[in-house]
Amino acid sequence: MREDLIARLAQNTALREREQLRRRLRHIDQVDGPFVWSQGQRLVSFCSNDYLGLSQHPRVIAALRDADVVGSGSAHLICGHRREHARLEEALAEWTGRERAVLFSTGYMANLGVLQALFGKNDVCVQDKLNHACLLDGAALAGATLLRYVHADIDSATRQLQSHGHAAALLATDGIFSMDGDAAPLAELASLCTDEHATLMVDDAHGLGVVGPDGAGSVAAAGLNASHVPVLMATLGKALGTFGAFVAGSQALVDGLTQFARPYIYTTAMPPALAAAAHAAVQVAREESWRREKLAALIARFRTGAAQLDLPLMPSATAIQPLLLGEPAAALRLSAHAEQAGLLVTAIRPPTVPRLKARLRITLSAWHEETQVDRLLAVLADGMAASRL
Repeated sequence: MREDLIARLAQNTALREREQLRRRLRHIDQVDGPFVWSQGQRLVSFCSNDYLGLSQHPRVIAALRDADVVGSGSAHLICGHRREHARLEEALAEWTGRERAVLFSTGYMANLGVLQALFGKNDVCVQDKLNHACLLDGAALAGATLLRYVHADIDSATRQLQSHGHAAALLATDGIFSMDGDAAPLAELASLCTDEHATLMVDDAHGLGVVGPDGAGSVAAAGLNASHVPVLMATLGKALGTFGAFVAGSQALVDGLTQFARPYIYTTAMPPALAAAAHAAVQVAREESWRREKLAALIARFRTGAAQLDLPLMPSATAIQPLLLGEPAAALRLSAHAEQAGLLVTAIRPPTVPRLKARLRITLSAWHEETQVDRLLAVLADGMAASRL
């Protein structure tokens, strides 16, 4: 008798429940600045990727409302590409110092599309072990040989690239790693790719808008340009506070993606209203540099306070501040303790992070005030002390 696939899925879900790894949806009823209302409780959120606080910016909201159409009605290549899309692509290309940019519905689809369009079956994709899942999935689905190197380890990356010396190769890395919050050694990786005649691709979902001159992202922060990093992907749903993603690069890259990237060709274009909102967010992010300055000050304050309290923070200079706790149960307990104190900090557990590396993924935003950061530190220290009793 054939195995029942849904029954097997249910068994796997039950196993996650027993191991305290089951994920659950939380309903957010209202948002106001850093505050969210959930299950009748008002909480200060420390787990949003809205790093600059642009998701509620009046200019961004006005641009969304003023758009004359919501849905695009079609794929880009049929009749779905509107003036709002074109303006946003031009602004993103100019901001990141590229010839062209092309929009995708999500970062996941962008990475799948890029890797599927670039790779042939005999090509090699070398990736950091802590890359986002969509980069790993993209290489696997494209049929490339996927080789992974030790996180941020140049020697390991070199060995992997040199192990397939004659194959066409692309090295892909996150710019800022989504769970650890640290930055990739982009300058060293760019030099390696030059030496080994490989193409470098950077997923800058968590860097764009937050780091680098003019908020242009991790590549700019590393002093690199389009010649060093020919393929740049970033998202619009984090620091820019809207939704969607883009790939920026040369005219040849963008022309090729519009011809061969299946997640671009065969899906409905982003709603024009969202493209208008994202364009406004790009303008605000570049004009209101105080948001990045405030965020940097809050990060420094949090890390200084955490060091004084001996909290087990992982090394990170970005808005992502992981508090490493180890066992899933420990992360769940501290998250629950924070919620009782009016703070929302989500526990992150395997398989999102490696085994025995469960954590609270604390994210700071320009929305936050110093008093809220200080309150978070006090609550975390109290919860950690209680767990040791």
